[in-house]
Amino acid sequence: MRKLYREKEILFALLWIIAYCFVMTPLKGNYGYGSAVMMLALAVFAVSVYLFVKRNHLEQKYGLSGWPKDMKRYLYFLPMFILATGNLWDGFALSFRGAELVIAVVSMILIGFIEEMIFRGFLFRAMLAKDKPAVAVTVVSLTFGIGHIVNLFAGQGGLETALQVVFAVSWGFMLTMAFYKSGSLFPSIVTHAMIDVFSLFGAESGIMDRIYIGATVVTAVIYCIYLSRLKENRLKA
Repeated sequence: MRKLYREKEILFALLWIIAYCFVMTPLKGNYGYGSAVMMLALAVFAVSVYLFVKRNHLEQKYGLSGWPKDMKRYLYFLPMFILATGNLWDGFALSFRGAELVIAVVSMILIGFIEEMIFRGFLFRAMLAKDKPAVAVTVVSLTFGIGHIVNLFAGQGGLETALQVVFAVSWGFMLTMAFYKSGSLFPSIVTHAMIDVFSLFGAESGIMDRIYIGATVVTAVIYCIYLSRLKENRLKA
């Protein structure tokens, strides 16, 4: 694994993404997020990712060396944090109860960590070393969004999946740009986890869901234009 990382970093990143999709998609379809089986599988995957980073002393490279210092300079995280509450805009309704709810919450937090690490961490850093930042941001964001097509194989409907792809692509741009500008992956991990966790507590509403997706797309465009004009880039190739 270490040799592959050093010689073919993009392939290394893609293999992590493929493994994640092929392992987690059938587990989601067969067990769901309220299952201890799903949670344990996610925990094993998350620990594997973290141990690779830790053992190879790559915390700085992948934005795990700490939260950005002097948070007053990073108020641009606020739009992400506010938008991450969108699943609650139409009220509350529990998707799970009791132990299943706890398991689902833990699973969502693990998903936030894993997906940020393999997309924003592994893939984005690999591409940034070979391509211009604009190319790396775009490819990673599209890959992250299109990757949600695998939910079709877990029984999700076509229209719902298409809207989820648009939603995920928009978030992909925001989360990647935030990582690129701040040099820390923690804000993106927290935001991603918030989105997923709040989805467990939000009421289902077709109209409000579409409003949330529309608000996400508009915010992503404005947010990324703003971030692109900031001179400071904490993350270097």
